[in-house]
Amino acid sequence: MTEVKTQRRGRAIAMTREEVDAFLAGERTCRVATVGSDGEPHVAPLWFVWDGEHVWLNSLVRSQRWTDLQRDPRVSLVVDAGVEFADLRGVEVSGTARVVGEVPRTGPGPDVAEVERAFAGKYAPNGEFAVDGRHAWLRIDVEKLVSWDFRKAATKG
Repeated sequence: MTEVKTQRRGRAIAMTREEVDAFLAGERTCRVATVGSDGEPHVAPLWFVWDGEHVWLNSLVRSQRWTDLQRDPRVSLVVDAGVEFADLRGVEVSGTARVVGEVPRTGPGPDVAEVERAFAGKYAPNGEFAVDGRHAWLRIDVEKLVSWDFRKAATKG
């Protein structure tokens, strides 16, 4: 894994590496933030896959997110869960988006086969990844990862 900035604040409620991996494997939706041409943020929900080092997004190539990332590959995303304040937990990732594979994706290929299997296992009822000729893969190279699990604070007191 590339060097990731260490979390400085909230260490008492930070998730362990194993907890981050399990959380990201189990949650289904992230909120992806990109920078628009006017400098304003653009935030949209998206399904994702975590491979232990990178976040993978299967994005429409005719989307505001895709356009933004072609101009400026900086990206942040948040995956969170919980209803009551003491149950809130999540992961924030900041990094750089890289296009991997064919754009748009029109057929199977070895460059993202593992990611497509993981995506299908997480989201497809039949376990098969569907190529539609409108999406392509973005790999987020993680530069900063911050996590929190407020349930840990509740047990400390």
